[in-house]
Amino acid sequence: MNKFWTVFGHTYLSKVKSKSFIITTAIFLVFIVAFSNIQSIMEMFNSEDTDRVAVVSEQTELVDVLSERLESDVELESFDGTLDEAKEAVTNEDYTAALVIEETEDGLPGATYYSTDYSNQALQGSLENQLQQIKVEMATNQSGIDPTIIASIYEPVQFENELIATGDGSTDDVKTEEELSGARGLVYVILFLLYFAVITYGNMIAMDIANEKTSRVMEILISSSSPVSQMFAKILGIGLVGLTQIVAFLAVGYIMITQKQDQFAGEFFETFGLSDINIATFVYAIIFFLLGYFLYATLSAMLGSLVSRTEDVQQLMMPVILLIVAAFMISMFGLSSPDSTFVVVSSYIPFFSPMAMFLRVGLLDIAIWEVGLSILILIASIIIFAVIGAKIYRGGVLMYGPSSSLKDFKKALQLSKKD
Repeated sequence: MNKFWTVFGHTYLSKVKSKSFIITTAIFLVFIVAFSNIQSIMEMFNSEDTDRVAVVSEQTELVDVLSERLESDVELESFDGTLDEAKEAVTNEDYTAALVIEETEDGLPGATYYSTDYSNQALQGSLENQLQQIKVEMATNQSGIDPTIIASIYEPVQFENELIATGDGSTDDVKTEEELSGARGLVYVILFLLYFAVITYGNMIAMDIANEKTSRVMEILISSSSPVSQMFAKILGIGLVGLTQIVAFLAVGYIMITQKQDQFAGEFFETFGLSDINIATFVYAIIFFLLGYFLYATLSAMLGSLVSRTEDVQQLMMPVILLIVAAFMISMFGLSSPDSTFVVVSSYIPFFSPMAMFLRVGLLDIAIWEVGLSILILIASIIIFAVIGAKIYRGGVLMYGPSSSLKDFKKALQLSKKD
């Protein structure tokens, strides 16, 4: 056990003290702070960016109405010169664009927009939308149609959603819209977090093992401690590294949200409804996150023991990456239809269940035995992969030279039988 803690402590401290870990963590923390202040940053850069548009038109009343409806960062100015002079002013950057407004044969407004490029789609779209609304109003007045009729035509249809009581006639077990919104937000977070953790820290485990083989100290380690304890010491050590990094991200994120509570209360929490999530959803999130990490971390350690050069790690890790990508894509599909047969079947497949089953738990009310069965399958799979992985690990760490294909599993198993 002392050797386990020695490997565990060395793995954790060496990674936490590394420059790559510190720099990566610092960059993400800066990104979180910047993202939480994105509105202030955008306002700082856009405070003086006003789009000035030269308008060539004899429809002065129409221009006044259009000017009143535009945002404050768009300024219309009547241009007294010709169209060619207006174009030249745009070329000289005196104006952002030139707009010619004319009356069509039907007595309705039409416009031509002139600019030096197509990059400012927002300005063009704003002008077009407002002119379209003015045109509809003018056409309505000309035809003598009551404006209230037009308003009723465009009014959204009345569409209500009511639950049908099943079983004992109660709907208490059905998730409310607020709970679904909150669960969907948490599912998004956990899916991305698990995807990020598996790819990043799984690759870190494989790279760490390959580096030790390159330094030729693996023979000493494998002879002084059992392969199972060494493998799990690395898995847990790097897992703690990931937990340290994630806690730092969440802590800074929580601080920024707390400082901007009024702003996020009306935007972030209303969008995701995180305050309405059932506590059981958080518990399942932790369980499936940890089980998913251990499953893929065990596979990563097993594959990492087969290579002796760090350049070969990425190639041999490709199957694991493809599995987590497939699980992620299934979960993205399941967000819109979590009760589909495809998602249900995937939730019992060990490689996909950490994401797929958590998706179902978060968005649906499923029987507890289904969740328990998925968890048992996951635990059993982790144990099986740990036993097989320990044997492959014991033989794989003694393999040197070119080794970057899955056929080396057999060779590693043969070496593990030799004492």
